[in-house]
Amino acid sequence: MEFENVNMDNDTEIVQKEKKQKKGGFAKGVLTGTLGTLAVIVLVLTVFINVLGNSLVIGPKVSGKEKNASVLNSEVMGKINELMGYIHLYFYDETESEKLANGLYAGLLEGLDDVYSQYYTAQEYADMQISATQNYCGIGAAMTQDRDTMQVTVSHVYEGSPAEAAGIRDGDMLVMVEDIEATSMELDELVTHIRGDEGTVVHLQIYREGETDFLDFAVTRAHIDLPTIEHKLLNGNIGYIQILDFGAPTSAQFASAVEELKQQGMEAMIIDVRDNPGGMVTAVTEILDSILPEGLTVYIQDKYGNKDEYTSDAENFMDMPMAVLINGNSASASEILAGAIRDYEYGTLIGTKTYGKGIVQTIYPLGEGDAVKLTTAKYFTPNGENIHGTGIEPDIKLEFEYQGEITDTYDEMQDNQILKALEVLESELAK
Repeated sequence: MEFENVNMDNDTEIVQKEKKQKKGGFAKGVLTGTLGTLAVIVLVLTVFINVLGNSLVIGPKVSGKEKNASVLNSEVMGKINELMGYIHLYFYDETESEKLANGLYAGLLEGLDDVYSQYYTAQEYADMQISATQNYCGIGAAMTQDRDTMQVTVSHVYEGSPAEAAGIRDGDMLVMVEDIEATSMELDELVTHIRGDEGTVVHLQIYREGETDFLDFAVTRAHIDLPTIEHKLLNGNIGYIQILDFGAPTSAQFASAVEELKQQGMEAMIIDVRDNPGGMVTAVTEILDSILPEGLTVYIQDKYGNKDEYTSDAENFMDMPMAVLINGNSASASEILAGAIRDYEYGTLIGTKTYGKGIVQTIYPLGEGDAVKLTTAKYFTPNGENIHGTGIEPDIKLEFEYQGEITDTYDEMQDNQILKALEVLESELAK
């Protein structure tokens, strides 16, 4: 998943303009500039009214000191005016005011220097809500993105999905989605181009290790109800539960999987959150409530020192040996789960160090169907550790090595990290 990023700016041309102008050109420029200025003033006033209106009417109240640090001061508005003047004079094509305004909003969030804070247009917000419900028309493949290279990798192809039918495999690297380079945008935006109307086709270009050329796939979109849990019994008495992500249905699916495995004779359990990018805090804390004894499972703290604590009650907890599989793509809610189990000394962590995302995002709907996502707090494990930027180290460090043929269908019993977990749990059961 760590492939070279693709530069989209090869066709950029920088042109120096001479200051000398013909008289006719000068007059035309003044007129165009004046019209452009008027258009800019309207646009800037619109943006200013919207921002100010949101702050005073539907937005949060801010202190006097924060108000005085307003971004839209006269200098900034003057700079926007100047930039728009150049756009109107020299940009080679027609412009759309709505797109320019959206660019201003998005740029404001980029100024936070936080990759997780983002502005969503109304359409982007609607698409994101579809993802949260785990119910959409798409291809049925989970994907991860490297934060440095932007490389997108297929982490899991769901059984019976259009992606599986087309021949896409776990580990495939996405090169193109139609005419869009996969490394050119954030994953949550890219997947909106993969989804679409049921029955329509999306064209994907894939890099697969061992192939001499890129592979092209035409995948027919279908209505997908994504499972977030996969489970089976290994070696007769050890349950294996893979949590693919933490969505709205995950805790209920986890409870169902545990009950089914217990009926089959489960005496120990492996929880696999490798390549799990995270998800909803409520989903992971509900799962931890069913695993851990009474006590704190995670707490979230904002910049004002306000805390939200999530706890496990004394009613239900698991009394069996447990192992948790983690890797560098286990992030956010996956790390909440691993951190809590580690702090309670309730299981053995096996694999490699986790991603290190110890911050929380909150999405605030805005007045026109759009929304803003902001990093609003840090989260801490039960022992008070914030793992942002550092991750969680496993108890047993073991790099992944698949012991079967790469071209074969994945087999858990050829996965060296699963085999190590089985070894550890069988040893504990034998005591």
